[in-house]
Amino acid sequence: MPFTLSKPMRFGDCDLTGIAYHPAYLSMLVDVNEAMFASFGITWQEIMFERELGLPTVTMNIEFYRPAVYGDVLTFNVNVRKIGKSSLDLETVVTVRDEPIWSIRQRIVLTSTTDHKSRPWPDDIRAGLERYLEAA
Repeated sequence: MPFTLSKPMRFGDCDLTGIAYHPAYLSMLVDVNEAMFASFGITWQEIMFERELGLPTVTMNIEFYRPAVYGDVLTFNVNVRKIGKSSLDLETVVTVRDEPIWSIRQRIVLTSTTDHKSRPWPDDIRAGLERYLEAA
Protein backbone atom coordinates (compact mmCIF):
# COMPACT_ATOMS: atom_id res chain seq x y z
CA MET A 1 0.00 0.00 0.00
CA PRO A 2 1.54 3.35 -0.96
CA PHE A 3 2.13 6.29 1.30
CA THR A 4 -0.21 9.02 0.03
CA LEU A 5 -0.13 12.76 0.62
CA SER A 6 -1.84 15.63 -1.19
CA LYS A 7 -0.34 19.07 -1.71
CA PRO A 8 -1.76 22.14 -3.43
CA MET A 9 -0.01 23.74 -6.37
CA ARG A 10 0.79 27.18 -4.97
CA PHE A 11 1.14 30.40 -6.94
CA GLY A 12 4.86 30.57 -6.09
CA ASP A 13 5.35 27.10 -7.62
CA CYS A 14 4.15 28.26 -11.05
CA ASP A 15 5.49 30.29 -13.93
CA LEU A 16 3.83 33.47 -15.23
CA THR A 17 1.24 31.45 -17.18
CA GLY A 18 0.11 29.53 -14.08
CA ILE A 19 1.77 26.26 -15.13
CA ALA A 20 3.79 24.35 -12.56
CA TYR A 21 7.46 25.28 -12.52
CA HIS A 22 8.98 21.78 -12.68
CA PRO A 23 11.79 22.37 -10.12
CA ALA A 24 9.03 23.07 -7.58
CA TYR A 25 7.95 19.44 -8.03
CA LEU A 26 11.27 18.28 -6.59
CA SER A 27 10.89 20.51 -3.55
CA MET A 28 7.39 19.09 -3.03
CA LEU A 29 8.79 15.57 -3.38
CA VAL A 30 11.30 16.19 -0.60
CA ASP A 31 8.42 17.29 1.65
CA VAL A 32 6.48 14.13 0.76
CA ASN A 33 9.45 11.84 1.43
CA GLU A 34 10.03 13.54 4.77
CA ALA A 35 6.34 13.07 5.65
CA MET A 36 6.55 9.38 4.75
CA PHE A 37 9.32 8.84 7.29
CA ALA A 38 7.39 10.87 9.89
CA SER A 39 4.36 8.63 9.29
CA PHE A 40 6.18 5.81 11.05
CA GLY A 41 7.59 7.99 13.81
CA ILE A 42 11.05 8.83 12.48
CA THR A 43 11.70 12.49 11.75
CA TRP A 44 14.41 13.62 9.39
CA GLN A 45 15.59 15.91 12.17
CA GLU A 46 16.23 12.82 14.31
CA ILE A 47 17.92 10.99 11.43
CA MET A 48 20.20 13.90 10.56
CA PHE A 49 20.99 15.56 13.86
CA GLU A 50 20.67 12.81 16.46
CA ARG A 51 21.72 9.77 14.43
CA GLU A 52 24.07 11.76 12.14
CA LEU A 53 22.74 10.10 9.01
CA GLY A 54 21.88 11.55 5.62
CA LEU A 55 19.42 10.57 2.90
CA PRO A 56 20.88 11.70 -0.42
CA THR A 57 19.21 10.80 -3.69
CA VAL A 58 21.76 9.15 -5.95
CA THR A 59 19.58 8.52 -9.01
CA MET A 60 16.25 9.75 -10.29
CA ASN A 61 14.24 9.25 -13.44
CA ILE A 62 11.31 11.62 -13.98
CA GLU A 63 8.59 11.38 -16.61
CA PHE A 64 6.17 14.26 -17.19
CA TYR A 65 2.76 13.44 -18.71
CA ARG A 66 0.92 16.74 -18.50
CA PRO A 67 1.34 20.01 -16.61
CA ALA A 68 -0.25 20.95 -13.32
CA VAL A 69 -1.63 24.44 -12.95
CA TYR A 70 -2.08 26.88 -10.11
CA GLY A 71 -4.85 25.63 -7.83
CA ASP A 72 -4.50 21.92 -8.68
CA VAL A 73 -4.19 19.50 -5.79
CA LEU A 74 -1.40 17.02 -6.42
CA THR A 75 -1.69 13.59 -4.83
CA PHE A 76 1.64 11.85 -4.29
CA ASN A 77 1.50 8.03 -4.10
CA VAL A 78 4.84 6.68 -2.90
CA ASN A 79 5.66 2.99 -3.23
CA VAL A 80 8.76 1.45 -1.74
CA ARG A 81 9.98 -0.81 -4.52
CA LYS A 82 13.03 -2.24 -2.78
CA ILE A 83 14.93 -1.85 0.47
CA GLY A 84 18.58 -2.80 0.14
CA LYS A 85 21.27 -2.92 2.83
CA SER A 86 21.67 0.87 2.66
CA SER A 87 19.64 1.80 -0.43
CA LEU A 88 15.97 2.56 -0.91
CA ASP A 89 14.17 2.47 -4.26
CA LEU A 90 11.01 4.58 -4.41
CA GLU A 91 8.47 5.09 -7.16
CA THR A 92 6.14 8.05 -6.80
CA VAL A 93 3.17 8.63 -9.09
CA VAL A 94 1.67 12.10 -8.88
CA THR A 95 -1.93 12.61 -9.89
CA VAL A 96 -4.42 15.44 -10.23
CA ARG A 97 -8.07 14.32 -10.05
CA ASP A 98 -6.85 10.71 -10.40
CA GLU A 99 -5.01 11.49 -13.67
CA PRO A 100 -1.23 10.85 -13.61
CA ILE A 101 0.72 14.03 -14.34
CA TRP A 102 4.27 12.90 -13.56
CA SER A 103 6.17 10.05 -11.95
CA ILE A 104 9.62 9.54 -10.56
CA ARG A 105 11.79 6.59 -9.65
CA GLN A 106 14.53 7.45 -7.23
CA ARG A 107 17.22 5.68 -5.26
CA ILE A 108 18.14 7.06 -1.87
CA VAL A 109 21.17 5.82 0.05
CA LEU A 110 21.54 6.11 3.82
CA THR A 111 24.92 7.68 4.62
CA SER A 112 26.87 8.96 7.59
CA THR A 113 26.93 12.75 7.82
CA THR A 114 30.45 12.56 9.24
CA ASP A 115 32.26 10.45 6.61
CA HIS A 116 29.56 10.32 3.87
CA LYS A 117 29.86 6.55 3.53
CA SER A 118 26.81 4.32 3.26
CA ARG A 119 25.33 2.80 6.40
CA PRO A 120 22.86 -0.06 6.79
CA TRP A 121 19.26 0.84 7.57
CA PRO A 122 18.58 0.73 11.32
CA ASP A 123 15.96 -1.89 12.18
CA ASP A 124 13.32 0.67 13.23
CA ILE A 125 13.62 2.64 9.99
CA ARG A 126 13.62 -0.54 7.88
CA ALA A 127 10.46 -1.73 9.66
CA GLY A 128 8.75 1.59 8.97
CA LEU A 129 9.71 1.55 5.30
CA GLU A 130 8.39 -2.00 4.96
CA ARG A 131 4.87 -0.63 5.59
CA TYR A 132 4.98 0.81 2.09
CA LEU A 133 6.85 -2.03 0.38
CA GLU A 134 5.25 -2.91 -2.93
CA ALA A 135 3.98 -6.47 -3.08
CA ALA A 136 6.20 -8.63 -5.26
